[in-house]
Amino acid sequence: MSTTRLADIAAQAGVSEATVSRVLNGKAGVSSATRQAVLTALDLMGYERPQRLRGRSNGLIGLVIPELGNPIFPAFAQAVEKALTQHGYTAILCTQEPGGAPEDEFTDMLLDRGVSGIVFVSGLHADTTARMDRYTRLTDRGLPIVLVDGYNEAISAPFISPDDRLAARLAVQHLVDLGHERIGLALGQRRFVPVIRKIEGFRQAMAHLLGLTEVDELIQHSLFSVEGGQAAAAALIERGCTGVFCASDLMALGAIRAARERGLSVPGDMSIVGFDDSPLMAFTDPPLTTVRKPIGAMAAAAVQTLLDEIGGTPAKRVELVYQPELVVRGSTSSGPLVNRDPPRDHAHVRPHAP
Repeated sequence: MSTTRLADIAAQAGVSEATVSRVLNGKAGVSSATRQAVLTALDLMGYERPQRLRGRSNGLIGLVIPELGNPIFPAFAQAVEKALTQHGYTAILCTQEPGGAPEDEFTDMLLDRGVSGIVFVSGLHADTTARMDRYTRLTDRGLPIVLVDGYNEAISAPFISPDDRLAARLAVQHLVDLGHERIGLALGQRRFVPVIRKIEGFRQAMAHLLGLTEVDELIQHSLFSVEGGQAAAAALIERGCTGVFCASDLMALGAIRAARERGLSVPGDMSIVGFDDSPLMAFTDPPLTTVRKPIGAMAAAAVQTLLDEIGGTPAKRVELVYQPELVVRGSTSSGPLVNRDPPRDHAHVRPHAP
C-alpha cells in the first residue's frame, strides 16, 4: 500500500502510520481496540482488507427503518451501521418503502438470516393501534431487540426516544419569545406515540406561556411529508397562525411552500420551526429553524444496548429519553407588527449561522 494511503488511513483511525503498517502486516504489539480502529478506517475509506484480516463477522444485525425519502432515517441508519462496524457486526438494512415489504415480512427474513438482534426504528411499536405480539414473540424466543421512536409498555424490551414533549415546548417557547401568540402545530396521525407526546408538550407550553387551554383548532394532523406539511400549514394559516411548529423538517418545508403560495414571506409574515435537523436543513431557503433530534446519541445508545443484550445482559423494559435542542436559523423572526424586547436566553437554544 502506498505511503499516501497509509497516511490517510492513519489520520482516519487516529494512529501512526507505523501502527497501520503493523496491523496490515498482521504483526503483534497492537491492542485489539487499535486494530479494530484501523480496520474500521479501511472499511470507511473503501479500501479492501488484506485476505488475512477478513475474519468472520461477529454477526448480523437487522436494522428496520420506515423509508429513505426522509433524510433523518438514512442519517440514523448510517450512524447505527458505523457503530456496529466498530464492534465487528454487519447491519442488514430493511426499508419499508410504500408498497414494499411490511415490517413482519422483514422480520421473518431477518430471522431466516440468523441475525443476532434487530433495531426497529419508528416501526409498528409506535402505532397505538397495532398489535404488539409481533414483538413479544421475538423477546419470548430470546432475540435481542431495541425499539427506537415509540414506547409501548406491553413490550419487555429497551426503548430509545427523543423527548418529544420537550421538543414541542422548545418550539413554542421560541415562537412566544419572538412575539407570536397564534401558534399552530402540524403533525402526523394521532395514533403514533411521538405525535401524542408532541401534542401533550404543545398543550403544556400553550397553557403555561400564553394561558391558552383550548388549542384544538391550532392542531392539524396530516402526513409526515412535504405535501402533508403544506396541507396542514395551509389550514393553520387560514386560522390565523403566524407561527407553526412542524413535527418533521419535511413538513416544515411544505409549510414554507404553503405560506409563499399565499403571498406570505418566511420569516417576515410567518415563522416556521421544524423537527429533526435533517441533513441540509441549514442550506434551505430560508435556512430552517428546527428542533434537533439527538441522532448520534440515540444511535450509539441503541447499538450499545443491543450489544449488551447479545452479550448476556438481560433486557429491561426501560425507555432511555434523549433531550433535543433548538437550532435557530432563518425561518423564524418577530411576529407581525409586534415590537417586543429581544427573546430571552434559554437552555437548549444554540444560534446557528445560515
